[in-house]
Amino acid sequence: MSELDAKLMAKALEVGRAGQPSPNPHVGALVAKDGKVVSTGHHDRAGGDHAEVVALKAAGAEAEGATLYVTLEPCNHVGRTPPCTDAILKAKIARVVIGCADPNPHVAGGGVKKLRDAGVEVVVGVEEAAAQSLIRAWTKFVTVGAPYVSLKLALSLDGRIATRTGASKWVTGENARAKVHALRSGHDAVAVGIGTALADDPRLTVRDVTGISPLRVVFDTRLRLPLESRLVATASKIPVLVLCGEDAPKSQEDALGAFGVQVLRVDRSAEGRIDVASALVALAERGVVRLMVEGGAELAGSFLATRYADELHAFLAPILLGPRGRPGAVDWAGPDSPQEAPRILEPTWELVGEDAYVHGRIHYRDQ
Repeated sequence: MSELDAKLMAKALEVGRAGQPSPNPHVGALVAKDGKVVSTGHHDRAGGDHAEVVALKAAGAEAEGATLYVTLEPCNHVGRTPPCTDAILKAKIARVVIGCADPNPHVAGGGVKKLRDAGVEVVVGVEEAAAQSLIRAWTKFVTVGAPYVSLKLALSLDGRIATRTGASKWVTGENARAKVHALRSGHDAVAVGIGTALADDPRLTVRDVTGISPLRVVFDTRLRLPLESRLVATASKIPVLVLCGEDAPKSQEDALGAFGVQVLRVDRSAEGRIDVASALVALAERGVVRLMVEGGAELAGSFLATRYADELHAFLAPILLGPRGRPGAVDWAGPDSPQEAPRILEPTWELVGEDAYVHGRIHYRDQ
């Protein structure tokens, strides 16, 4: 890997973070000639031009004999758009530098082979770790068939999420709440348990920052979501999906449906709650690549106990709510020892207003 290739791939990765292409992956591309950037492109929306095509169109005739840098192996199959390999060959690109191979087991390697068979020089694996990180959520989606899960917690210094009276607004400050809204806008769906829906009557929309509100999901085994709740009242404008057990009352499903709420029946766990695995498969089938779980304690505990939480985003407020405050942020049996505890490897710590914010990928001991 040359220094120039690494530098230009880093630029392509930066470009690739833009857009909201879900359920497709984030991809960045650029065309370079004699070491200088001619054009750049990213995949902005599903159904729109892929990053390579955007960059090639912008380059025009200058693409001939140039090098194309792309963060993900170009596709070689027909989906909503034609194969990117065809566009690359038509543009007479001489060399293609790829960040990482396509992880999709059904198409991996096809793009590289077609380009090489056509006489194009292809280099694979430049800034590979960063390229894989860019598509981490989508990789899980296409290989496991489940969304990538971000678990968000907001808690006091003594680990509580509400006072002894149940008051929880607000544990964290305005800056932290704005950060949460920004996180929501980067996910396809945001989920809460029915306990949180009943206690807080949340909207789960993006308000404090510029962004699109995701699908709102409630884990509600017995369909207790009130018809007068703010989620139901706004379901006709911003979609709401309620996951319930097979035996939940049909009359309540019909009542919620009249307001535009989607109801989906899934399996129950041994404890009688919504089975997390079944719920994730159902959400993936609806195109949810990134899921943000915001609470409450039981739902957070279910995701940690089943090891389906991939990332943790915890906001720690400099307040004490006392031993009689509502149960901790996570309700689960927990590990037998600190050494067995799930933990964030390589955590990132930030100050968000007066609150501390730590986030990163969750590591489970025997992984």
